[in-house]
Amino acid sequence: MLIALSNAPRDYAWGSPTLLADLEGREPSGAPEAEVWFGDHPGSPAEVHDGSGLTLDRWLPAAGDGLPAKLPYLLKLLAAGAPLSIQVHPSKQQAVEGFAREEGAGVARDAAERNYKDDNHKPEVIVALSETFTALAGLRDLERTRALIDVLGDAPAVSTLRGHLSAASAPDALRAAIGWVLGEADAADVAQIVDAAASASSDDFAAELALVRSLHTAYPADPGIVVALLMNLVHLRRGEAIFVPAGVLHAYVDGLGVEIMAASDNVLRGGLTPKHIDVDELLHLVDFAPADPPFLRPAPAGPQAEVFAPGIADFALGHLIAGGDTAVLELSGVAIALCVGGEARVTGSSGRSITLAPGQAALVTPDETPLTTDGGGDVFVAMPGS
Repeated sequence: MLIALSNAPRDYAWGSPTLLADLEGREPSGAPEAEVWFGDHPGSPAEVHDGSGLTLDRWLPAAGDGLPAKLPYLLKLLAAGAPLSIQVHPSKQQAVEGFAREEGAGVARDAAERNYKDDNHKPEVIVALSETFTALAGLRDLERTRALIDVLGDAPAVSTLRGHLSAASAPDALRAAIGWVLGEADAADVAQIVDAAASASSDDFAAELALVRSLHTAYPADPGIVVALLMNLVHLRRGEAIFVPAGVLHAYVDGLGVEIMAASDNVLRGGLTPKHIDVDELLHLVDFAPADPPFLRPAPAGPQAEVFAPGIADFALGHLIAGGDTAVLELSGVAIALCVGGEARVTGSSGRSITLAPGQAALVTPDETPLTTDGGGDVFVAMPGS
C-alpha cells in the first residue's frame, strides 16, 4: 500500500515564517512554522488519507497484515528561523531509568520540570534542505576553545571561565566550565562574558563571535550563549548531514532540514531557552569528550539512491536523488516517503503509485519494496535501520 499522509505545521516560536511555505509553494501563514511531523508519535500524529479518518497512531494498530503497531522512528521537516535550545538526549538505559524514576516520584508528564516524557532514547539525523543550515554540535577541541576564550580579554568572569577550562583532562575541564556557567555563575558573570564575546574581534573565530552577537539578540545574556562558545559551529550545505547520538550537546540555529529520530520526546536543555533546565541531570547525560563535528555521509544504496545510516535499529534515511533517471531503493520495513523538491511519482513493487509535491508524504508498506521514483522529484524515505 501507498497511502497519503499529511500534518499541520507546529508553531513553535523559533520556527521560520517562510521556509516551509516556500518549500510547499504557498503563501506564508503569518505565524512561525517550525516542524511538520510525519509519523505516529502521539504528540502530533499524521493524518492517514485512506477514508478512515484515522491518525497514524490509531491506523497502524488497526491495520494488521503484519504491520507494527508503532513506528520506531519519527520523520520531520524542521524550519529554524531562530536558534533552538541547546539540548542533549539520553541513552536508552538512561531514558528507561529516568522515566521510571519520575513516574515513581509522581511527576506529572506535562509538568515543566519533567525531564523524561517516555522511556526511549532519541538519536537523530538532520539533512540540510536549504542552501546552508547552521548548527552547534558537540564540544570543540579544548585547545581551540582556549584560544577562543583568550580572544575575550581578561574581565573577571572570563578569567573564571578560563580557569575552569584549565584542567589537564579535557572532559573534566569542559564539565567544570559548563557546570559553572549553568549552575553557579550569576547573571552578572554571564553578561560579562557575553559582552566580552560580543565586542571581541578575531579573524580566526569570526563566525563564532558573529553567532554570539546573533544569539545575544535572540536570548539576551542567556547562559547558553557561553555554552555555545564551547561547541562546534557547523555549516551544512544542502544534502549534508550530521548524526547526533545520545550525550552530544547540540542546537539547530537556522535553516531548513529533514530530520529523522527515534520515536521519543526526551530532551534535557542546556540554555537558549526560557524552559526548565535541570543542570545536575544535564551534566549526568552529556558526553564531555571533545570531538569533531559529527558529519554523517550517505552510502550508495541503488540506482540514483543513497542512505544515511548511523547503524542503529530505530531508523535509516534513504534519499532518492532528483534527476531524469529512475531511482530505486530497497526498503527495510514500513517506510514514509517525503518529497522535498520537484514532483515525484513514487511507485511500489505492486505497481501502485502516488504523486507527491514538495512537503507531501506517503506511508509505504514493506511489501512494496523496492520503491522507485521518477519525474525528477527529490524524495527522502524514512525506514527502520539495521
